[in-house]
Formats: sequence, C-alpha cells, structure tokens
Amino acid sequence: MSTDTALDLETLEQSARAEADDGSEHSAAELAPVFDVPVKIQAVLGKSMVDVSTLLKLNRGSVLELDRKVGEAIDIYVNNRLVARGEVVLVEDRLGVTMTEIIKDGERS
Repeated sequence: MSTDTALDLETLEQSARAEADDGSEHSAAELAPVFDVPVKIQAVLGKSMVDVSTLLKLNRGSVLELDRKVGEAIDIYVNNRLVARGEVVLVEDRLGVTMTEIIKDGERS
C-alpha cells in the first residue's frame, strides 16, 4: 500500500461501517465491488487570480499569495466535489492530508 494517497484507510473503513439512511449497517465487504474504482483526489491549499502578464513573470522563488491564512483548513475534493476539510501533514519525506471534517451535502459553501 502506497503512502501517496491522502485518504486514511481507517477513515474509509469507519465510513463503510457507518449507518446508512435506512438505518441498516453495511460492512466493508459489501462495498468491495467499488474498492477498485479510481477517483481523482485534490487537496486545495488555496486559490489566487492573476493576470497572464503576472503569471508569465513568475519563476523559481516567486511568491504567489493565496486566499487562505496559515493554519486554515484546506479543502479536499473527490471527483471535483468538496467532501472534507483537513490539515497538511508530513509523512516521512512526503506531504499528506489528515481529514479533520467530513462535509455533508447541506454543509457545502
């Protein structure tokens, strides 16, 4: 198993065991058919709008100001859908993300 993924397997297993809308419980084994479905995951640190002229002037060492503050939660998207917020963590010599909040349908901003 690679540490490249930003998802925490324990969180996935807990989600798989969570109660469904109908009140029944589902095991991870019941979800096995979807385990190999590829998904696109993005951890967005922040965003910025710049003119093309400014973009062309950027080079190594340039600083681009983002719309987030240091320590503010980052957004985690799965297939372009906001699903969680989290924090950047260091795992050995790689960056990762710890999910701190799961976003429910009604909570999206």
